[in-house]
Amino acid sequence: MTELNFKVDKEKCIHCGLCKKDCISNIIDMDENNHPKILNESWCIKCQHCMAICPVGAISVFDKDPENSEKIYAQNPDMILNLIKSRRSSRIYKQENVEKEKLDKLKAMLNYPPTGCNYHKLHFSFIEDIELMNEIKAHVNEKIINALTKTPIKVITEKFSRYTRSFLSGKDVIFRDAPHMLVVSNSIKAPCAKEDAIIALSYFELYAQSLGLGTCWCGYAQTCLNIFPELCEYLEIPDGYQPGYVMLFGNKDVNYSRTTQPEECSIVSVKKKGFEKLSAGKTVKRYFWNFIR
Repeated sequence: MTELNFKVDKEKCIHCGLCKKDCISNIIDMDENNHPKILNESWCIKCQHCMAICPVGAISVFDKDPENSEKIYAQNPDMILNLIKSRRSSRIYKQENVEKEKLDKLKAMLNYPPTGCNYHKLHFSFIEDIELMNEIKAHVNEKIINALTKTPIKVITEKFSRYTRSFLSGKDVIFRDAPHMLVVSNSIKAPCAKEDAIIALSYFELYAQSLGLGTCWCGYAQTCLNIFPELCEYLEIPDGYQPGYVMLFGNKDVNYSRTTQPEECSIVSVKKKGFEKLSAGKTVKRYFWNFIR
């Protein structure tokens, strides 16, 4: 039995060729009886598109039964747009654990966000108990207060200087008193390590908000993971993995009644006009802007 284990139910197959047409690796062809076959298994990127696209469920890969996949239903685009528009960063939370049912749904959803080159190696560290969250908060806040007052550390004093007074007065500047936290990490070998993490949290955020939860992207917590390595061990981030970003979440203690009215982005509808030959100065500036970060 091979790892791919590509199987075709020839009684169901309608010879439509969609699996061949949609295979990004071009490893599917049709045999003499017009049934799909694999040309080179080693090129497979494990996307399972062949199984997903088959209109009659005739294809199985990796021992996955197509009958166990969910049907795809039409979505209401206006409702989805409203969810996107109404998304807010929550910084006021109820001091309680989110229901286990919702936590389980959130964890199950994280198998589905796309990754670059279909490199599904993301690692998620859930803090799903408020007591653990409080332990992390206490540890981090103590270290930062110590760095700000007793043994100043440049990277910390620069990053948190505007909040020194708030830290010293006992405010939870970093974690916003959130009861839960999700940290996504990726293998240092991943082709799109940083991008994968942000994409996953973007999916997580919208789904969490659809469940009535509040979320907040937390760059300060991400900084703490980078400068306090014991946090990575606490969060059971594997060796060879780098934390990508952090999201706080929990039951909201406030609810918004309407969407905001943000400033409009710069959007240009590009028209065909040919490519200009750039001057040396323009080329250098463009490279600078492209790679400055």
